[in-house]
Amino acid sequence: MKQRHARTCRPKRPGRPPTVRSIRALILRLVRENPGWGYRRVHGELATLGIKVGPSTAWEILKQEGLDPAPERASTTWADFLPSQTDALLAADFIETITLNGQRQYILAVIEHTTRRVQVLGTTAHPSADWVTQAIRNLVMDLNDAGCRARHLIRDRDGKFPALMDEILAEAGIKTVLTGIRMPRMNSIMERWVQSCRHELLDRCLVWNERHLRHALREYEHFYNQHRAHQALNQAAPLRTVLDPITNPKRITDLNIHRRDRLSGVLHEYSYAA
Repeated sequence: MKQRHARTCRPKRPGRPPTVRSIRALILRLVRENPGWGYRRVHGELATLGIKVGPSTAWEILKQEGLDPAPERASTTWADFLPSQTDALLAADFIETITLNGQRQYILAVIEHTTRRVQVLGTTAHPSADWVTQAIRNLVMDLNDAGCRARHLIRDRDGKFPALMDEILAEAGIKTVLTGIRMPRMNSIMERWVQSCRHELLDRCLVWNERHLRHALREYEHFYNQHRAHQALNQAAPLRTVLDPITNPKRITDLNIHRRDRLSGVLHEYSYAA
């Protein structure tokens, strides 16, 4: 009699009862709307809503749907962001220098990640909000004329960048991405150009005044984009391809190389003599 009674009292489906369909749908909705959430974060959000569900239940539901319950499931790291968006990335920064007349000058430059082409937007002793926004407007027009499909611009948190600058870029479909505080490596390509500009130009050239600085920067911009070899581009330049290797032995034994000096010999360009 006891065994018969035990069989009649045994539930037809052993184990825990299935999760209510609405709760299951809510868990999947939370994960869909918050890709960075893991099962424990979802469990915490359910608790704030007064829904009593164990964290293991949330874990099982995500696994059944083929979703990784870990919170890093869909997070995007900075190392992943840069390669995935290279074709649509710009970077901007200010450079400071002092001319021989004792005036501090600020240089605003932008570089394209994919081509490494740099553009000096201007120099000024007083980088006001109006000056910066006008420089950015000119940049947006140049990008439109060139058909550039930039979608992000990386910059630091320098106070010389006004809020209106981000609004102008947003209207052009370019989202501003801020680097971390005191983390120049997050804008490494721009910082590398700044280092090259200082080492190859500013540290080797006596700049008299703002007019002279603008001339020197125009020359260096042309040199950097048209001639200077870049390791990241397999020794090509942003606007110059690499020549095919010389296979004719006679040409190798009789190399007629011409040197062109820029800025009175500060920069040297080498090419075959005509």
